[in-house]
Amino acid sequence: MSTSDKRGPLQVARRARLLEALQRYGVLRISDLTGELGAAAVTIRRDIAQMASEGLVRRVHGGVALPGADASDLAEGGGGESIGMLVPSLDYYWPDVARGAEEAARELDMKVVLRGSSYESEDDLPLLTRLVEQGVDALIVAPRMDAPTSARTIEWLAGTGVPVVLLERTATVGPHHEVLESVVTDHALGAEMAVRHLQSLGHRRIGAVLAEHSPTTPHVRRGWLAALEVDPVEFLVPDAAVPSCAAALDAALDRCRATGTTALIVHADAEAIALVQRCEDRGLTVPGDLSVVAYDDAVAGLFSPALTAVRPPRGSIGRAAVRLAADRLADPDRPAHRVVISPSLRIRQSTAAPPAPAGSVRP
Repeated sequence: MSTSDKRGPLQVARRARLLEALQRYGVLRISDLTGELGAAAVTIRRDIAQMASEGLVRRVHGGVALPGADASDLAEGGGGESIGMLVPSLDYYWPDVARGAEEAARELDMKVVLRGSSYESEDDLPLLTRLVEQGVDALIVAPRMDAPTSARTIEWLAGTGVPVVLLERTATVGPHHEVLESVVTDHALGAEMAVRHLQSLGHRRIGAVLAEHSPTTPHVRRGWLAALEVDPVEFLVPDAAVPSCAAALDAALDRCRATGTTALIVHADAEAIALVQRCEDRGLTVPGDLSVVAYDDAVAGLFSPALTAVRPPRGSIGRAAVRLAADRLADPDRPAHRVVISPSLRIRQSTAAPPAPAGSVRP
């Protein structure tokens, strides 16, 4: 069956009217076409994406043109585009990402339309659909990748016809596994940096306490394992706000003592702070008895003792995502870009040389 056979009569008529409008005007904005064709922006963008793949039209910054038409006037009048941004939370990690995105958008004369979902959300599509129907020119999204609907969401994003940039997520679509553009932190590198710092202080048995439901945990774990020199000692714990977290942290501390583990990488800050407080309750000192490196550095530096921490580049992630979206709007046919940004290590008061073995004397 040919591609044309799969089109419904409404789509065929809409495409014909779009081509007629382009014959009259040469180049049109998406906002012009919603009125001209009486269709939603997401529908028009999908038509344009398909027609561009067939060589019938050319996508340009902010609109569409015939293949040989001069679109310079539209490009010069570009700016003012809006970017829909959906993140899984509007607290803790994501406000700094959103601020970075808004800074970059202002520099580019663009606007960010921010929406918050939830780590418990089973379906991001209703919020994403609403953003596209409101006429945003691009999407920056941190979708849930472990929900039952995640595959459908990724396919929908790839088919919207608007530029899509994933935040702290990666994904592929189609039989050839084409990548969606993305901006991510190199969390594995951050964990390796933490291990190297602890090793430089003389620690050899370095454990990890990781939040069991965080999408960042697999990457932190991968970097931690890659840098280890001895067998791993690993603990998965529930969110610090869950009552059972205290017992899980106690079990981790018991295991540290049994295995001679002298340092821990803890993701995230709340769990790191809770662990240090459990140490205090048990008469253990940080860093005297146990060195601790937090992963996230949202509030780690405010605690006492101030925690050594790996800091993901939250503002830079947001800024880079907006620039990727803007570049895609300016050049719809460029290759997909995947940006990886390095985190940094902030050395504070919670890491020191390991305690001397019982009966030994420090030089």
